[in-house]
Amino acid sequence: MSRLERVRERLRRAYESGRNAVRAGRERHRARVGTVSVQPGGPDSGVASPATPGPAAPPSAVVVGAESPAAPHPSTASQDDADVPHALRIAAAWSWRLLVVGLVGWALLRIVGQIRIVIIPLAVALLLSALLAPAVGWLLRARFPRSLATAVVLVGGVAAVVGTLTLVVNEFIKGVPELSKKSSQGVRQIQDWLKTGPLHMSDSQLDRYINEGQQWVNDNTNRLTSGALSTAATVAELLTGTLLVVFATFFFLRDGRIIWRFLVRLLPVGARWKVDDAGQASWSTLVAYVRATVLVAFIDAVGIGIFLVVFDIPFAFPLAALVFLGAFIPIVGATLSGTVAVLVALVDSGLVTALIILGVVIGVQQVEGHILQPLIMGRAVAIHPLAVIIGIAAGVVLAGITGALVSVPLIAVLNTAVRRLAARTVPDTPPDAVVVAAKAP
Repeated sequence: MSRLERVRERLRRAYESGRNAVRAGRERHRARVGTVSVQPGGPDSGVASPATPGPAAPPSAVVVGAESPAAPHPSTASQDDADVPHALRIAAAWSWRLLVVGLVGWALLRIVGQIRIVIIPLAVALLLSALLAPAVGWLLRARFPRSLATAVVLVGGVAAVVGTLTLVVNEFIKGVPELSKKSSQGVRQIQDWLKTGPLHMSDSQLDRYINEGQQWVNDNTNRLTSGALSTAATVAELLTGTLLVVFATFFFLRDGRIIWRFLVRLLPVGARWKVDDAGQASWSTLVAYVRATVLVAFIDAVGIGIFLVVFDIPFAFPLAALVFLGAFIPIVGATLSGTVAVLVALVDSGLVTALIILGVVIGVQQVEGHILQPLIMGRAVAIHPLAVIIGIAAGVVLAGITGALVSVPLIAVLNTAVRRLAARTVPDTPPDAVVVAAKAP
């Protein structure tokens, strides 16, 4: 190596040594100030800052005071989830949960549809048990054995239903011939009104409409016949359902509390008292609803039946019984069953009497909706009319007339149960609970 190259090498080393000393001084100064702290590294490690340009910081450098990247939210699984807008993540979470709930609900409806011959009688048995439970309680307080008290109440209830149906059928059979004669007269009056009334229909138009009706009946004869052929199966299902209702009602009245305690014990220990409290409140709501509905239905039937007797309308007792049964469907039941009484009055006594009966039906419906139900049922089973209408419509679609009867009490029970489960209160200690106290130190 020549002399010049040796001098150049010494100058380069001196320059690098001075530069490293300056860098070390800067790093010590920044460490004292708290701006930059550099982990120990080689002599060539560099630090970059906005104030002092230089080589890029090595991977081991830790910048103190600079903004660190945003940490993912605890609800996100990765940084990618954190980059998705919060509103979109919430909407997606709601969407898949609603899909799961809808799928489970659809599966439950399919299962209920497959075993409706069992579900519907059990629901009717629960309603009858809620109606007859107070009578069983009275007999138990009179020192009757539980099985005997249940049997007496159940037999008495069945005898009352059979006796009422017998009276209705007998009166209906007696009045059919006279009503058929008057119905033909009513049909002729309707034809005369169609000709001379505001419609001014001609004989040819009437004949055409009558022929179209007969043609429709002829075209649907096969469908009507197939329905008649399935009558045997329908009767068998009806008998099976009736027997199941009787036996289920007996055991619900006799062993209802035991059955409920067995079901509650299947739940986790922490949820038992809460569910038991909600179940007891729901049962009280059901009992109050059924008793109030029976009372309201009886008042409706008596009110309309009195006017039917006053105006000498045939089938007054069967029509009153029909109103009584129809009133178990709130809001619309009494009106629909009262429409039958209006039609009978129209056929038997003319338009004026039919309009009077229609006014009576509407008046009774208004009294029921605005006075009787709020006064008798109270707030314990108060349901918004929109919820009642939607529940009745859904019940009719799913299970026909039985669904309409069961839907409203089901909504009332679910309303009470959800409110109790959502309440932030600790239920009372059951009377049969065993509390083990620790010894004082």
